[in-house]
Amino acid sequence: MVNQLFYGDNLEVLRKHIKDESVDLCYIDPPFNSKRNYNQIYNNIGKEDQAQAQAFIDTWTWDDFANQGLAEIYENYQGKFTHQTIDLIAGLTKVLGKGTLLAYLVSMTLRIVEIHRVLKPTGSFYLHCDPSASHYLKIVLDAIFCSQGGDFKNEIVWKRTTAHNDTKQGRQAFGNITDTIFYYTKSNKYKFNTLYLNYAPEYVTKFYKYIDFEGRHYQLDKLTAPGGAAKGNPYYEVMGVKRYWAYSQEKMNQLIAEGRVIQTKPGTVPRYKRYLDEMPGVALQNIWDDIKPIQSQSSERLGYPTQKPVSLLERIIQVSSNECDVILDAYCGCGTTVSASQKLNRKWIGIDITYQSISLILKRLEDSFGKNILDQIQLNGIPKDIESAIALANKKDDRTRKEFEKWAVLTYTNNRATINQKKGSDRGIDGIAYFQGDKDEPEKIILQVKSGKVKSGDIRDLQGTLTLENAAIGIFITLQEPTKDMIQTAKTAGIYQSRYMSQSCDKIQIVTIKEMLTDKKRLDVRLSFEVLKSAEKQKEVGVRQITLDI
Repeated sequence: MVNQLFYGDNLEVLRKHIKDESVDLCYIDPPFNSKRNYNQIYNNIGKEDQAQAQAFIDTWTWDDFANQGLAEIYENYQGKFTHQTIDLIAGLTKVLGKGTLLAYLVSMTLRIVEIHRVLKPTGSFYLHCDPSASHYLKIVLDAIFCSQGGDFKNEIVWKRTTAHNDTKQGRQAFGNITDTIFYYTKSNKYKFNTLYLNYAPEYVTKFYKYIDFEGRHYQLDKLTAPGGAAKGNPYYEVMGVKRYWAYSQEKMNQLIAEGRVIQTKPGTVPRYKRYLDEMPGVALQNIWDDIKPIQSQSSERLGYPTQKPVSLLERIIQVSSNECDVILDAYCGCGTTVSASQKLNRKWIGIDITYQSISLILKRLEDSFGKNILDQIQLNGIPKDIESAIALANKKDDRTRKEFEKWAVLTYTNNRATINQKKGSDRGIDGIAYFQGDKDEPEKIILQVKSGKVKSGDIRDLQGTLTLENAAIGIFITLQEPTKDMIQTAKTAGIYQSRYMSQSCDKIQIVTIKEMLTDKKRLDVRLSFEVLKSAEKQKEVGVRQITLDI
């Protein structure tokens, strides 16, 4: 299978493009119904406040999409919904009413049903959430998975942040510093690779207090076993002491010869010399407080608002999949699951509804694994012809508003521009990029995108914006063909020349979507200032694990 990255609504992608029982492991970190809007953070270049743009909305309303989704559940669309799921949503509708929470739960139910469908019988599912709606999501998962032979395995608690000291701001409740990760399997036969963590220093000090001449820590463990015929343990004498033993006499003699049996003084019961370095460690439990959150100065931080540590995803992937298995993330955000899967030699499928995320993932993969990695990915849902570009421009969904402009800006700049999300006084600026100017300071490129009718007045407006913003170059990207007056007006703006450029360029440039699609036309100004933080080069992962056939 070729690794795949889908740009679009994950419900539509799952239904149309992901086959039944084709995925080994699915992890999702969906919106939490937090009633907040989340912004992508850019490197703050220059003195402007163009440092962030909306990444996604986590505020839900009861609308046509919610009504349609509820109808699909009630009508058992394509026979996909169990009667437990239908009854549950019907009951929640009576209790909650048709409001923001029910809209969220309907959206999640539709998608979890599709995820259950695409999981292999041996597949596992992890849902990352927080207390906002975790109690409701748990019963949705039970209705979908447990009613069809699946099983709830764990509620994993991840300590995602340190303690909040916000009582001075009026908080009168306990601080929420954990997230919840629900772990389900599709059947009772699934993959589980036990991971071990290192012993805590205080545990080693207390229980492995002896040190031999080689400097190896060890403890003295018991060799005896319960007696009686029913137990079947042998009875014989060892070092003058008769007992029931855990080992046969032949095995005991071997341990004695190896120096692994210790009698501290004559007459005491011999004990087994157990070395610390021979122990695998502590089997992983359901409280994960050893994976630290991404701090503001972390080298891993990319600026995506809900970015999770790659070590968190590596752990989940290592536990519930093997090399070459297929990993799905239907809300892939900044691509942590995708990057971890690539690093651990898994095949992967990523889906996201915003082009900012797709752009960030492509750049992250390129930074982490080299430019050739992009040749190994099948991109789906991204406009490849004029018809699909027009379809994107005409989308009416408020949640994907300005997606056409985002796609055009990021595609033309090879994912190196910021997206301008300002309202009102943005003067038609859809994106900004920076390059090295003659004064050894960042020079600004302003990008404007139009999907409708265009005229020469648009170019004059852009020229005025260049002056107001003190920008060096303006790029006008249009879905429609420019008029002769537009081209002539653009030429009157003059040319820009810098000692860092091999040749001069027009101060205002008109680029058509057709040129971007058919001729692969891209910005040919070298952008010396990265607005997105580069991801780290990936290293090999070494974790102790054993595989259990369950």
